[in-house]
Amino acid sequence: MTVPGPTTSAANAARRQAGRATLERVLMALRQLQKEKSPITVAAVARRADASRTFIYSNPEARDAVAAAMATSRHNRSQATTAAASDREASWRERALNAEDGLKAANAEILAQRTRIGELLGQIRDLEAEWTQESILRITTENTSLKQRVRKLTEDSRTLDERLKAARSNNRFQDRRIADLEAQLTETV
Repeated sequence: MTVPGPTTSAANAARRQAGRATLERVLMALRQLQKEKSPITVAAVARRADASRTFIYSNPEARDAVAAAMATSRHNRSQATTAAASDREASWRERALNAEDGLKAANAEILAQRTRIGELLGQIRDLEAEWTQESILRITTENTSLKQRVRKLTEDSRTLDERLKAARSNNRFQDRRIADLEAQLTETV
């Protein structure tokens, strides 16, 4: 066996150091992608870490870390999708229950309104049954005669009101005339 020279050892140490630094960048990129809740793929991690995809596939630690992060990301997305579907389902269920309650209330209100309409129609029929054709004719005739009497009384009231105004006017004139005559009598005496 040959012992590597100092340059080879230094090159190997530099390669190991660069590999550790790249691995650290890959792990940092994974943490950032998880924090941002971005999709985790080998290409996305390689771009974010400024590393090659070959490094991620060939380095066992990097490959295992990316695979674990991808599995966790899929699991989280699956849970989020399930939770969102569950929320949508609950929302639809709640709306359906509210609609069902509204429909029951509307049906009860319609039934109450129909019952009330039936009662009112029955009262109308009862009222119509009490009035015969003769009684309707008699009431119409009485109503007409009462309207004529009201017109006559209104006309008489207007005539009497005009006479009253004229009588008051005459009375004021007579009062002034008497006052003038009394003044003339007192001047002559």
